[in-house]
Amino acid sequence: MQNTVHFILQGKGGIGKTLVSTILAQWIASKDVAEGQQPLRCYDTDQENPTFSRYKAMNVKHVPVMTDSRTIDPKRFDALMIDLLEEEGNCVIDNGANTFSPLMGYLIENDCFALLQESGRKVYIHTIVGGGDTLHDTATGFVSTAKATNVPLVLWENEHFGLLQSASGKQFIESQTYADNAARVIGRVVLTARNADTFGADLKKMNTARLTAAEVRESDRFNVMEKQRIKVVFRDLFEQLDQVQW
Repeated sequence: MQNTVHFILQGKGGIGKTLVSTILAQWIASKDVAEGQQPLRCYDTDQENPTFSRYKAMNVKHVPVMTDSRTIDPKRFDALMIDLLEEEGNCVIDNGANTFSPLMGYLIENDCFALLQESGRKVYIHTIVGGGDTLHDTATGFVSTAKATNVPLVLWENEHFGLLQSASGKQFIESQTYADNAARVIGRVVLTARNADTFGADLKKMNTARLTAAEVRESDRFNVMEKQRIKVVFRDLFEQLDQVQW
């Protein structure tokens, strides 16, 4: 993997965008080390809750696009684009619900996806569809993102809100909504809902501490079984990412 740009885009808040960003960044970083690539560069455009930037091991750069009057100035995304274009390597951009519309509008209005591609970057959009009560809104977001761009999509299916199925029991990937846009999807990653009392508690502990899986392995704050469960989760996710048609 070389000179890739990954945007995590979904308009609904609290659906797991930062979680996806951290997982993806750790997977890419492991590839960069193995392949001797330039260090991964990470960016956080969330103005209200820049959680991604609090992961110190990832050296995430916060992109300040909010003015003193608490409005978002889309032109301030210029700094992000200049960074992406001027340096080689792989990049992950986390985006908050508060900046989804401004960032998407900026990217489309300025034809940024084409500019990145013309500059030798491979661009991907990672979009999240959640289960349960979040299914309708996130599925709508998936469709709007697919229709607004021609960038390859990676679909993340977040089961932590419930199964991704309609009241009739039809799975999201069996729906006409998905079928109409499936040609754009180059891969799927399932965030499986595991036992909340074991796996869930361990992942919450890890995320609350803003640690990577590698840091957990070296930490004395986690016992051997907690480390094992986190290892199982990340092994599964990394194997799924390995199967995406990058």
